[in-house]
Amino acid sequence: MSRSARPIDCDALVIGSGAGGSVAALGLARAGRETVVLEEGPRVTTAEIAAASPAQNLRRLYRHAGLAPIHGRPVIAFGEGRCVGGTTVVNGGLLWEPPAELLDRWAHQAGTDGYRHTDLDGHLREITRRLGVAAQHPGDGNRDSRLLADGAERLGWHWATARRAAPGCSHANRCPTGCPSGAKQSMMLSYLPAAERHGARIHPRTRVLKLGHHGRTVTEVRAVGPEGEPLTYRPRTVVLAAGPIGSPALLQRSGIHRRHAGRRTAVHVNLKVVARFPEPVRATSGTIFTAQLQHFQDQGLLVMPANLTPGGLAAALAGHDPQTVNTLLADLDRVALYTAQVRVEGPVSVTALPGGHTLLRHRLTADDGTKLRSALHLTARLLLAAGATEVHPPFPGPPLRSEDEARQCAEHSSLADWPLVSVHAMASCPMGAADRGGLCDAAGRPYGFDNLHLCDASVLPGATGISPQGTVMAFAHEITERLLQTTRQEKTTG
Repeated sequence: MSRSARPIDCDALVIGSGAGGSVAALGLARAGRETVVLEEGPRVTTAEIAAASPAQNLRRLYRHAGLAPIHGRPVIAFGEGRCVGGTTVVNGGLLWEPPAELLDRWAHQAGTDGYRHTDLDGHLREITRRLGVAAQHPGDGNRDSRLLADGAERLGWHWATARRAAPGCSHANRCPTGCPSGAKQSMMLSYLPAAERHGARIHPRTRVLKLGHHGRTVTEVRAVGPEGEPLTYRPRTVVLAAGPIGSPALLQRSGIHRRHAGRRTAVHVNLKVVARFPEPVRATSGTIFTAQLQHFQDQGLLVMPANLTPGGLAAALAGHDPQTVNTLLADLDRVALYTAQVRVEGPVSVTALPGGHTLLRHRLTADDGTKLRSALHLTARLLLAAGATEVHPPFPGPPLRSEDEARQCAEHSSLADWPLVSVHAMASCPMGAADRGGLCDAAGRPYGFDNLHLCDASVLPGATGISPQGTVMAFAHEITERLLQTTRQEKTTG
């Protein structure tokens, strides 16, 4: 590729504008660093999101329209945002704090230094304040969440009210395709505008191709601009926050830790279950969810309602016979859609291919199969306890009307037929001691580099088991703080 005629010099270059990159952009700009943010996707406004249909926003705001395949048996559909604000624009705005025991386990197993709950507490408080994080009670609508809570209480299972960064949520039921009211405080509406007020510049529709480096220093960043024009940036500091798939792929293309970056990516896997109730639920009126089953969180299982739309219901029933689909669509007011999220152990490998493409492959284990079967059984049991007259599994088959039927269905179905989805990937370039599998140090620097910092979900030492945005942002705050501290020390000693 021919290079641009005039390289663009800048102090700090942030690649990616999601949960991690936006935190870094604000921290750097606020500290007086000349900061440029590169984002591969477009920049959209709340008004543009509201004016478009969910299908249009799906194509515009997601990478590959939300359907990147993770190859294996079965194929898993992976979804991530590709726009200014990243996946925070198209997620549910859930902000769970990482459990202290999880951070302690990472510190013990991976050798992370300074990332226990006491170290991150101040960052978590700032995130909560800046994004207006609070418990999201049902309000009007959200009967699907109240039914989940009722079923859990009848079984003596623990559930929790969702914590969301969506003050003033209007319950428009469009969370996964962009908030039409602007209530959800994505990075597009929160950290990035604040970074711009401190002088940061955002370059949308700019795709980074390669990091040029010499010795321990990244010397240039090659990219393609909105019109296909070649661009070359020459930054003093590079913050790589292209996401748990994009960051390792870019490292591989740049010849940095090519053998290890992205090879053992951790994911959560989702399966969708449809329930029909004897009374109206009207699940099309509400938010993504306001109640979550957490009784089996230690086993890696969470259950929650999902956004119900006619299109979403048809997609969840894609393998079922037309009569079943038509019957449930005709009775939409009494139908609800639920997601079981499973933390699996089998890794996903990320491989950068020529032409900017990426190949994803999973290796689910036998234990993962057992977890998924248990997730289906327990979810059906929960919904039947909540009063559902029938529960439809995610694959073709008769509806389940008893716990025994649910158990038999889970035990005897072929996992190769299960339509699974993932929207959470992490730990593709984990932080930790090199002799324990770590790829980067406690400042997010890949081993062997001084001016390159990873700052997104890729640095987490493992799967969180919960929605990871809060954990990613807390790590990003700490990484940025350490980066700035190192800069101050260099100025003092220089």
